[in-house]
Amino acid sequence: MNQSTSVNQDKNMRKVALTALAGTSIEWYDFFLYGAAAALIFPTAFFGEVPETTALILSLLTFAAGFIARPIGGIIFGHFGDRVGRKKTLIAALMLMGISSTLIGLLPTYAMIGVTAPILLTLLRFAQGLAIGGQWGGAMLLVTESAPSNQRGYYGAFAQAGAPIGVILANLALIITSALVSEEFFNTWGWRIPFLASAVLILISMYIQLNLEDTKAFKALATNSDNNSNEKVKSSPVVEAIRRYPKRIMLAAGAFLSVQVTFYILIAFMLAYGVSSANMERDDMLTAVLIGCAIMVPLQFMFSSYSDRNGRKGIFMLGAILSGAWAFAIFPLVDTGNFWLIVLALTFGLIFLAMMYGPQAAFFTELFSTEVRYSGATLGYQFGAIVGGAFAPTIAVKLWTDFDIVWVSAYIAFASMLTLISVMLLTETYKSNLDEEI
Repeated sequence: MNQSTSVNQDKNMRKVALTALAGTSIEWYDFFLYGAAAALIFPTAFFGEVPETTALILSLLTFAAGFIARPIGGIIFGHFGDRVGRKKTLIAALMLMGISSTLIGLLPTYAMIGVTAPILLTLLRFAQGLAIGGQWGGAMLLVTESAPSNQRGYYGAFAQAGAPIGVILANLALIITSALVSEEFFNTWGWRIPFLASAVLILISMYIQLNLEDTKAFKALATNSDNNSNEKVKSSPVVEAIRRYPKRIMLAAGAFLSVQVTFYILIAFMLAYGVSSANMERDDMLTAVLIGCAIMVPLQFMFSSYSDRNGRKGIFMLGAILSGAWAFAIFPLVDTGNFWLIVLALTFGLIFLAMMYGPQAAFFTELFSTEVRYSGATLGYQFGAIVGGAFAPTIAVKLWTDFDIVWVSAYIAFASMLTLISVMLLTETYKSNLDEEI
């Protein structure tokens, strides 16, 4: 390979990685913006006639609706991702998210249209979940299938970094908006501004359509399928993935449990807990989460690069062990009411998650063969999301209010143990060839 070709390939790879990062960051921004709003704003705006704790639980249940939709979105988008390509499917998912989130910003409240408001809110949250169900597989495969074999973990981290960056953007949007307007205006109209900004996803979708090609792995698969009809996946790619890899899909879902349970407790439940139990200001809790996520991002790249050299499983399992242990330190630190100790609690929790979430894109890519990779990886990811993340904030609220906060720590530790066992049962993948049949 001459130097000019190598430079062009590196430049194209960076463009693919940065575009995936931009798309996933804004997509997750929308998803997490809802989580923050569900904890802080929606209980009053959409469930104003019930007791405060009931309103919070109902609001967090609408948050869960997005997770219920994620596997459905994974099935739908996974089918088309393996049939028509990674790029087209990613564009469709981004467009759906942009439209759904913008409409949330335009939604009338309970005071305006009564019970219709929370129903419409839940439907739009469900649409967000469908979009997230398809987005992750498209962005992740667009990057990892295009990356050099010895850098799949590193480049896969660009797709993964969208999650903590999305949290940062969502929290910044709420903090800045609340700082610029009065409390009364923020609670009635100001909260809508960050949702309306979601329209930028439509522009990113257009950029991807005009400037990026599909991955070499998918184009090679399409060419082979055209040349040899016997090589086509006869049934739906989703059905084929389940038929070929049922154990891997379930273990991949199990591997994701610790990340999901812990992450959503830290970024969603913790907002309500810190304000209520530790008497912290809303913006202080949002800032603490923001700082932790900002530190998480570069460390995801570090842990992902480590996995390229030393394997995915070791760093993943270490993250699960440390997450389970740290769970019992988080709430005592938050209960101090000291801002910097709260930052410490959240930051270390997110660092330990980065050990798992960073290498995950490459790990899941390498578990499945090309013709069903979108479907297989997405099913594992999204089933793990619905079991782990869908009801994590709601379960945490019930454990906290009905028993004691230590049971929330035990809940995190239990999820971490299941992740550890799941990863132990999976094979090491970092030296695999994506073009070979698995």
